[in-house]
Amino acid sequence: MIIGGNEDRTDNKDVLQKFVELAGGLDSPIVVTTAASTVPEDVWEMYRVAFDALGATNVTHVRIDSRADADDEMLALRVAEARGIFMTGGDQKRLMAFIGGTQMDRAMRMAYLENGACIAGTSAGASGLCTHMLAEGKADLAPEKGAVRLGAGLGYVTRVIIDQHFSQRHRLNRLLSVIAQSPFLLGAGIDEDTALIVKDHAIEVAGAGGVTVVDCRNAVTTIADIARGEVPQMQDVRLHLLPSGSRFTSPAAGGALADFIQYLTDRT
Repeated sequence: MIIGGNEDRTDNKDVLQKFVELAGGLDSPIVVTTAASTVPEDVWEMYRVAFDALGATNVTHVRIDSRADADDEMLALRVAEARGIFMTGGDQKRLMAFIGGTQMDRAMRMAYLENGACIAGTSAGASGLCTHMLAEGKADLAPEKGAVRLGAGLGYVTRVIIDQHFSQRHRLNRLLSVIAQSPFLLGAGIDEDTALIVKDHAIEVAGAGGVTVVDCRNAVTTIADIARGEVPQMQDVRLHLLPSGSRFTSPAAGGALADFIQYLTDRT
């Protein structure tokens, strides 16, 4: 469950409610990790109140402030036994620095692959789900060569770059910048209070906004021939907009969307 950030935590809480359902219901064991945040207790309290209001009875905080914390055997065991794992926002580089390659990392993957746990990430947590993670970057007025830097993520999503707060922070140019430079990847921009749900061989968009998919695999660009900071010429870029309520299965979706679903659902 890939969430674009700033999901509603006070009113209908549709995205969080959907997460609880996918995690198995109100009594299922759910853990919230605030590893990406520099104010973990404040963030945890916000989610504790929200999940409590939804009626979830078995939600606990996994606070990770160092790699030593992420290698704690008891914490890792709690994560491995969870049916829902929720990674909050903050800084995706901090998230990876603390949990990448640790016992907690392995416990999350065990819960996901062997127990069918729902893995959710919002904002920085969403970016961290990718194999190729959008680590940092800015491209305000136009796509720019070198404007975005990639890093290694947790690897739940292959060949797709996730960007969040997409429409609200006008990040299309940022996503185009990275996809033009790495055209074997697809880009997915997820709006705030919106979730891209990946299950079996299908995807669903839930929440208040939409998901924008950018495909440069067959585009013609000048990205290889220009200097860093310059704007590339880009032709035949494909864009798909998936509003809330969209549902697609593979291979029925066809074309680029079928590939998009395949990349998202590849569990290897």
